[in-house]
Amino acid sequence: MKAYVFPGQGSQFVGMGKDLYEGNKTCRDMFERANEIIGFRITDIMFGGTPEELKQTKVTQPAIFLHSTILAAYLGDKFRPDMVGGHSLGEFSALVAAGAMQFDDGLRLVIARANAMQKCCELRPSTMAAVVKLDDKTVEDVCASITDEVVVPANYNCPGQLVISGSIEGVARAGEKLKELKGKVLPLAVGGAFHSPLMEPARIELAEAIERTTFSEPVCPCYQNVDALPHSNPAEIKQNLLMQLTAPVRWTATVQNMLKDGAEEFIEVGPGTALQGMVKRVNPDANAHSAEY
Repeated sequence: MKAYVFPGQGSQFVGMGKDLYEGNKTCRDMFERANEIIGFRITDIMFGGTPEELKQTKVTQPAIFLHSTILAAYLGDKFRPDMVGGHSLGEFSALVAAGAMQFDDGLRLVIARANAMQKCCELRPSTMAAVVKLDDKTVEDVCASITDEVVVPANYNCPGQLVISGSIEGVARAGEKLKELKGKVLPLAVGGAFHSPLMEPARIELAEAIERTTFSEPVCPCYQNVDALPHSNPAEIKQNLLMQLTAPVRWTATVQNMLKDGAEEFIEVGPGTALQGMVKRVNPDANAHSAEY
């Protein structure tokens, strides 16, 4: 069985999607449609901007979404998923690729998500850090021990790698405690505390947009971030998406559940190779690679 997985923020690079734009009219039309919806030529930044321009949340999230969903459309009959999943932002790409949302609706949600998250980042300084070489329970306990600042587990990426998220002071204090326990703490170059309670204003704002969006039954089960379980019911998919911004990304459990449910091949659709590495950390024998086109 084939599991198609879709990357999230951090996988972007200058030049992403340019080959699709230049090599296929349908892809080019989809990119141009996106430029109209977004209100500026995001393709100019994707194909020839600077890394700094591409790192802006309002650019990064739509750019990754576009690369992933347009690549899935380009694959055409080759895109035959038995299951799909996406890491954080990638969940939106997965839902569109699997037919749970229309392309235009998905893009508008991603734009709303990026703008709402940007506002949160400006409202209160916050950050994230990757913690490696420690088990999940140890990291969870350290976060729970800090009660006067916000710091929580945010991304359960793979065994031995968990991202924490919260206030700058909360993440710093957790980081010091984790280093004392022989963990390695790597600050992330992000603008805010994604998948933490500090994203609550963004969640409320995005919820309004999600409520207005039509969801359909996907062509295959979608494994969602909040519970790492497969969903095909549009109402369940919508409800899980409503909770995604403030809930942790349970990627380790997602991969484990996909394997348990019969996944034999993991195909990463979109920029970068981060998810392939995570899959192999969950199961070193897993067959994981980028989409071939």
